[in-house]
Amino acid sequence: MSLVKLASICCLTEGKPEEWDEDAPYEIKDEEAVKPEGWLDNEAPTVPDPDATKPEEWDDEEDGEWVAPTVPNPKCKEAPGCGEWERPWKVNPLWRGKWAAPLIDNPAYKGEWKPAKIANPDFFEDKVPVKTLPKIGGVGIELWTMTEDILFDNIYIGHSVDDAKKLAAETFEVKKPLEVAADKPAEDEKEEDDKVSFREDPIEWIRSNLFDFIDIAKSNPVEAFQTQPEVGAILVGLIFTLFGMIGALFGLVGGASKPVITKSAKKTDAVTPDDKKKTETAPVAPAGETKKEEEKVKKRK
Repeated sequence: MSLVKLASICCLTEGKPEEWDEDAPYEIKDEEAVKPEGWLDNEAPTVPDPDATKPEEWDDEEDGEWVAPTVPNPKCKEAPGCGEWERPWKVNPLWRGKWAAPLIDNPAYKGEWKPAKIANPDFFEDKVPVKTLPKIGGVGIELWTMTEDILFDNIYIGHSVDDAKKLAAETFEVKKPLEVAADKPAEDEKEEDDKVSFREDPIEWIRSNLFDFIDIAKSNPVEAFQTQPEVGAILVGLIFTLFGMIGALFGLVGGASKPVITKSAKKTDAVTPDDKKKTETAPVAPAGETKKEEEKVKKRK
């Protein structure tokens, strides 16, 4: 790469300083550090787990001597540290790293090359573009939409806001009310088409028409029955049905409270089961007493 393309170059006149040590380490031990008080030199940081047990399937001949896993020494939790104390590391103030010559601005650098520019012989500036343009016959507008029957009208091309407002007052503001009035029947027809018929969904039909009937009936009940006679007939039928059910319910309750009268048995000379019971349970007089009674009857005669 040519030096002309480089904005900066190495300064060849400067050399590495004598005190620059490229072999100096990045970190050294802190000689000013002091071992904290309470350091446990004779305690190991980890000890064998006292709760660990040798597995039953362990075979010393095949697996070797079993050694319990180690856990942190609980004595080291309260002390600043355990084991042999070592000085901590710190950044070496004499570290410089690999030496490299400093960069200076390249006196021969002229910047990134670009092709020179010349005047365009085909350049043309129209001082009066409106006068030279032909008469506008139409304006094209391209839209991406799913809505049908979108129309654009009364397009103004110019620089005057007052002229644009004047054109809008003469065209848009005059036609807008007429267009809104013309669109209302179409909206009413669309609403009629959107209404659900009684055969398709009776519940939805009753719910939607019932609210309309109630709103009209609040101001004019006669008009409500005239505009929606089928809804009025359904309401009247429901009211009569409700009263009929209430009357039937009261009739059942009143009939259940009357006492039940049973017919007495008709007297007859025929022997009934009750007569048999009375005959069986009647006492029988002794034989002597019967004869005495018969003699008394004969004497009276």
